Formats: sequence, C-alpha cells, structure tokens
Amino acid sequence: MKKLAIIFVLIFSVYVLSYILVRQTHQEIWEKDNQPYVIFPENKFLYYLFRPLVLIDGKLTAMQFHIGQHR
Repeated sequence: MKKLAIIFVLIFSVYVLSYILVRQTHQEIWEKDNQPYVIFPENKFLYYLFRPLVLIDGKLTAMQFHIGQHR
C-alpha cells in the first residue's frame, strides 16, 4: 500500500510540474488589454489535460487562459 501511495504522489508531482512548465512557456501578454494569458494550442489536448489545474490556477491567481491565438 505504501508503494502505491508513493507512485501516486510521484505521478501527481509530474503532472503538476508539467502544468507549471506549460504555463510558464505559453504565456503571452495580449496587447488589447495588457493582461497575461496562457495560450493553449488549438488542438485543445493540453487544455483538457490540465483543465482541473487551469480552474484552480485561474481562481487563485486570476490568470486568464485562451485556446489558440487571440484574433
């Protein structure tokens, strides 16, 4: 049981760290409102993969998110 808990913690840690990496590397400031946005690719895979963390992050930091480039 202890091994299973350790594996779960490791997988969850990798998930959170990969979200932080994506969040930091996909940030842009939109020129219309000078607010930072995390821009997810248009294929939406990363957005839905990280959706639970996006919701929490948005509530805690007021960061805004967008799928695809602003037009």
